[in-house]
Amino acid sequence: MTEKTRSQKLKRLLSVQRHIERVAENDLAETSRQRVEVNAAMDDVILALGSMDPVHHAFSQSYADRFGRLTIKDKQLTGMQEVHEMRLARERAKGDRFEEGMKEALEAERREADDNAVYDIIDQQFATPASSKLQKP
Repeated sequence: MTEKTRSQKLKRLLSVQRHIERVAENDLAETSRQRVEVNAAMDDVILALGSMDPVHHAFSQSYADRFGRLTIKDKQLTGMQEVHEMRLARERAKGDRFEEGMKEALEAERREADDNAVYDIIDQQFATPASSKLQKP
């Protein structure tokens, strides 16, 4: 098994973190979608309560109860949405830190490779031959 460099490890962590970030985005989108549905249902109930149709007057208490339940659900979804937004921001910040660390590790690895190449050239210039037969007469 080959030894992975720090930048490769960070790259893998970054891809996992970006996936977690996408999951958080999907959770936030789902909560937002549910809030839109609840708000549309609330609008429908308000229209029914304000209607002059006698059928709606018979169910006004049911409509009021439904509106109360929808209001509670909207408050719950608002709280969930705030939690999802904070989670998304936190996951995005983690991903950004991993990305910065990966870039720094790549730069350090490049510098180290360049330094090693220079040291190899210096060693070749000043190296003594292993045998006196290799020396020029």
